[in-house]
Amino acid sequence: MATPSVHSTHLSTTHSFSKTYTPSITLLAGIGVQGDCHSGQTTKHQAQSTSNASAPNLRQVHLIPYELFQDLATHSFSIQPGELGENVTTWGIDLLALSKGTYLYFGAGNDAPIVQVTGLRWPGKGIERHKKGLAEKLVSRENGGNVVCKAGIMGVVIKGGAVKTGDMIRVAAPQGDRVALEPV
Repeated sequence: MATPSVHSTHLSTTHSFSKTYTPSITLLAGIGVQGDCHSGQTTKHQAQSTSNASAPNLRQVHLIPYELFQDLATHSFSIQPGELGENVTTWGIDLLALSKGTYLYFGAGNDAPIVQVTGLRWPGKGIERHKKGLAEKLVSRENGGNVVCKAGIMGVVIKGGAVKTGDMIRVAAPQGDRVALEPV
């Protein structure tokens, strides 16, 4: 696989489905992406905030692999980075194979921003409204019956800083046994 890197970065100040490309985003520790509608210490996801507005925000940063868009193109879906609402489009990382608690370091040096993986993004009704038939391509069942969500992963900001298109990403597995990702 390619060297893990940031393909592109995106944000939206409103709860629109897609996010707009920007050459860099600023991560704020414990908050999320500066200026993004989902930033905050408590949940900002519209469906979750109505049921428990004081729940911790485990969805501060949304990441999707660019390779997903390539796969979807083979099924006649033309999807562009940011279109599915992600903040960071990655390249060269099998995001779905990461363990809960994995640390992602963006850029080089000791000042690298850090995101800790919290879980999977469940592809909700908005994905199907966005493009008919897309939801079934983002949820599948393995041979053992386990549900696989392909709509990216979510994380929280451990250390803030700028994340730029082209930044390298270092992946550090957490200590202990691997914990499979579940929707958050």
